[in-house]
Amino acid sequence: MSSNLNSHRIEGLDFARALAMFGMLVMNFMVSTGAQGNGAPALVWFTNLFEGRAAATFVTLAGIGISLMTRKARITSEQEVIQRARTSLLKRSLFLFVLGMLLYSIGWSGDILHYYGFFMCVAAFIILTSPTFIIVLLATISLVAQFCQIFFNYMHGWSPTQPFLDYLDFWTVTGFLRNLFFNGYHPVFPWIGFLLIGMLIGRLNLTDARIRKIILIVSLSMLTATELLSKILVHLFSPSILDMERALFIFDTGPFPPNLFYLLSNSASALLVIMLSIYIVNKWSNNLLIRSLIYTGQLTLTHYVSHVVIGIVVLLIFDKVVLFNGYVAQPLLPIFIYACVFFIVSVIFSAFWRRKYSRGPIEMSMRRWS
Repeated sequence: MSSNLNSHRIEGLDFARALAMFGMLVMNFMVSTGAQGNGAPALVWFTNLFEGRAAATFVTLAGIGISLMTRKARITSEQEVIQRARTSLLKRSLFLFVLGMLLYSIGWSGDILHYYGFFMCVAAFIILTSPTFIIVLLATISLVAQFCQIFFNYMHGWSPTQPFLDYLDFWTVTGFLRNLFFNGYHPVFPWIGFLLIGMLIGRLNLTDARIRKIILIVSLSMLTATELLSKILVHLFSPSILDMERALFIFDTGPFPPNLFYLLSNSASALLVIMLSIYIVNKWSNNLLIRSLIYTGQLTLTHYVSHVVIGIVVLLIFDKVVLFNGYVAQPLLPIFIYACVFFIVSVIFSAFWRRKYSRGPIEMSMRRWS
């Protein structure tokens, strides 16, 4: 099957999904086992590069995918086509939301799927809106998120002994809504911003090398400027005006909290990865490794579920960590190696699966449902 940019599917997006999946595996296995930062400085630095950025890339890709999927609905005035696209998105959002809640119910507090389902539900109602409306909505969401982070207790609901591992009142209405909109792993304010950015980018002609080059240059510039400005402001405001903890809280580009600097830096890095991925696939489309990674990206949903119900379970079986009850920190190196091995096995599985099937098992289930 041809994989160049003139094909119907931009396979560079699938390649980028595979890279994002690898980053999420590394981060989720590290956080779940307490291995983050517990290793050699070089390895700590490398693995920390994925923190927040892999998931942001995943959501940005989702936004691009939504715009590509609903392109026909935007260029036609036929209500039947528009309603079909909207209904399909709503059904997919429900599928992902329920699947994510099932994963959460078995103890996976880092789930992204139920947030993703909600994001997609919102997207279903704005697929026909103008870019200006989406930009205004994006700016509003970003400012509301920053305001809430500054004026409300961001740690409310998280266990004081296991922060960002155990959300104490998630299964109450108040706790669930707080987690969903304010201070969960991927709260609507501002995480839906990544989806909106993706929707804007997905409306551009990504098969045009000139447009991709512009996005690449702008993204690299924004990433560099945001990271430099973040460090400068932290240095200027601490300790004379703010203590270091508060300065980092407001100006750092880390994911907790996902402030304005985080949104700018991580959306830039996401677009950078996506544009480079399209370039790589366009240039080396017939390479066996590249094709295998493309197939892996096409089975991302299946791999995401498997890394929870298989990957973390294997850690439990071999007594590497006791999750959720009796937290035990693990050394970083073996967890990183485990993540790499799990990813390699996922790539091999994808290559063999795609010889017979066009979609992954869970992707097929979602397709039938929607």
